[in-house]
Amino acid sequence: MLTAEPLDPDEFTARLRALSPRYWDRHPFHLRLHEGRLTKHELQLWAANRWYYQRAIPQKDAAILANCPDVEVRRVWRERIVWHDGSGPGEGGAENWLRLAEAVGLTREEVLDERHVLPGTRFAVDAYVTFARTRPWVEAVASGLTEMFSRGLMARRLVDMREHYPWIAEEGFTYFTTRLQVIADEGKSTLDIVVRNCRTREQQEAAVAALAFKCDVLRAVLDAVDYYS
Repeated sequence: MLTAEPLDPDEFTARLRALSPRYWDRHPFHLRLHEGRLTKHELQLWAANRWYYQRAIPQKDAAILANCPDVEVRRVWRERIVWHDGSGPGEGGAENWLRLAEAVGLTREEVLDERHVLPGTRFAVDAYVTFARTRPWVEAVASGLTEMFSRGLMARRLVDMREHYPWIAEEGFTYFTTRLQVIADEGKSTLDIVVRNCRTREQQEAAVAALAFKCDVLRAVLDAVDYYS
C-alpha cells in the first residue's frame, strides 16, 4: 500500500484553516449573545459553564508539556500555563474570567463549586483534557489551533457586549482585553509548531482531525448551554 506524500506547508495550513466554519462563532447561542438577546440568567449560565472550560486549559497544557520531548516547545508552551493560572493569587486569565462571572451577577463561590456546570459541558471538556493526555503531543497542540479563528470573535464580542450589556462593569471584560494582547502571537506560534512537527501525511491528517475535534468540543459546550437556557 502506497503512503500518501505529505502536504507542503501551505497546503497543510490551508487544510487547517478550512475548518473555520466548524468554529463556534456561528453557533446560535453566540449569535444571540452578540445581538444582545441574552437574558441575565443566560449570560450567567454561559459564564459559569465557560469557566469549566477555562479552568481546564492549564491542565490540558500541562498534559502537552508532560508528553512533549522537545525542550524548545516546552519553553514556549509553559508560558501558557502561567498566563492562565497567573504567578500568584489574584492573577491570570482564569482569575479574570471569575471577575467576568462576578460582573454578570454570579458569586465566586457558586462558580468555583461548579453547581451550574451542565453534564454536556463537563463531558465535552473532560474529553478534551483526556485527549491531550492520551494522544501524541503534537495532536494536542494542533487541537489548540482554534486560536487562528478566535481573535476576530473576541474583538467583536468585546464591542458587542459593551454595547448591548452596559450593566456589566468594565472590570468584567479584563479577560478579553488581556487575551487580545497575546492571542495573535500564540496562534502563529502554535501553527508554526504544528507545521514543523507534522512531517508525514498521517501526522498532518491527525492534526486536522484534532482541530476538528476541538471545534466539536467548543460547540458541544454551547449546545448544552443553549439547550438549558
